[in-house]
Amino acid sequence: MDYIKAFAVGGILCLIGQVLMDKTAWTPARILTGYVVTGVILSAMGLYGPLAEFAGAGASVPLTGFGHLLAQGVKKAVAEGGALGILRGGFTAASAGLASAVFFALLCALIFRSKQKRR
Repeated sequence: MDYIKAFAVGGILCLIGQVLMDKTAWTPARILTGYVVTGVILSAMGLYGPLAEFAGAGASVPLTGFGHLLAQGVKKAVAEGGALGILRGGFTAASAGLASAVFFALLCALIFRSKQKRR
């Protein structure tokens, strides 16, 4: 049942993104940024935590989950260290994901050659 919940919630999040790409003039970068900001806002309102508990990876893997992770990191760092936590909390919470993204991007850049896009 956990797989079905994760698939359903993750699928709905992807469906929303696809509809936004197809029906609006928004760029993919704007949509992705909107997903992160939406995750932060829903987390601040206390709505994303229960969704993440219900859906598991279906809610924590998409970009809204990244926004939720950033918001929780900032919340924890502010509680522990005051206002300085606003600046360092998100980076501390997401450091493993950010470091692995940079590492694997570097690895792919070293292994594969980029080519011009054909028009």
